[in-house]
Amino acid sequence: MSAKRIDGHEISAGVKAAVAKAVAALPGQPCLAVVLVGEDPASQVYVRNKGKATVEAGMLSRHYTLAADATQAEVEAVIANLNADPSVDGILLQLPLPKGLDPDAAIARIDPAKDVDGLTEISTGRLALGKPGLRPCTPTGCVIMAKEALGENLSGKHVVVIGRSILVGKPTAQLFLAENCTVTIAHSRTKDLAAVCRLADILVPAVGQPEMVRGDWVKPGAAIIDVGINRVPAPEKGEGKTKLVGDAHFDSCAEVAAHITPVPGGVGLMTVACLLRNTVIAACARRGWTLPPDL
Repeated sequence: MSAKRIDGHEISAGVKAAVAKAVAALPGQPCLAVVLVGEDPASQVYVRNKGKATVEAGMLSRHYTLAADATQAEVEAVIANLNADPSVDGILLQLPLPKGLDPDAAIARIDPAKDVDGLTEISTGRLALGKPGLRPCTPTGCVIMAKEALGENLSGKHVVVIGRSILVGKPTAQLFLAENCTVTIAHSRTKDLAAVCRLADILVPAVGQPEMVRGDWVKPGAAIIDVGINRVPAPEKGEGKTKLVGDAHFDSCAEVAAHITPVPGGVGLMTVACLLRNTVIAACARRGWTLPPDL
């Protein structure tokens, strides 16, 4: 068996196209504000890409950059001003923050109605209770990709999520539960992790351990939604060179699975697409606009 790649480029482009179509039908332009603290090169690239994608979807993009030595009070003051600004529909605090700042305290300041990353306690609680709300972007992307591979009806599928982080593992499990899946959350203390993984119809590794999941961990015919993005040495490319790999060993897993997301080119691309989607959802809820049916 050779797994079919779940193409993040194609699927994310479809989500972005639906967002752009929805925005064009709205009576106004949704606005996404991104707050960047410090000069982390990777974060700068992420923020630039998010801004570009926002504008391409027909929405307004605002960037707020603070120095690396900004205080907690200064960061939270920017968030408070964006909360109070009626023209802003979504607020994204780019993580990680510089050392010395408390990301949880800053996130807690975001108005849940503008929490397009789905990380506030209100958003998390609404997800756990099955109430409508803004859902975390990466977990949402995982579910969308699983449906692209296996069809819209995931009811009864056994999902194993490796990882219990509040950013990915736990919300991913909650979203698959909402699809009537049977969900197991595995983690570093799970006994015989490989045996647990072999039970999965849908396996979601999300622990940041390069190529941890091997082919003999995978149930034949399973779908693997690989959340891991790890930079590792690539001596085959030359001295000092690196490459990106997932939490699943692609070649061995692809021999057993029916569907698998590549890294790069998989789940990571869905995060920005779902961020744009959330911004439209937030704008419609805040402004009383009818949510376009395609979303």
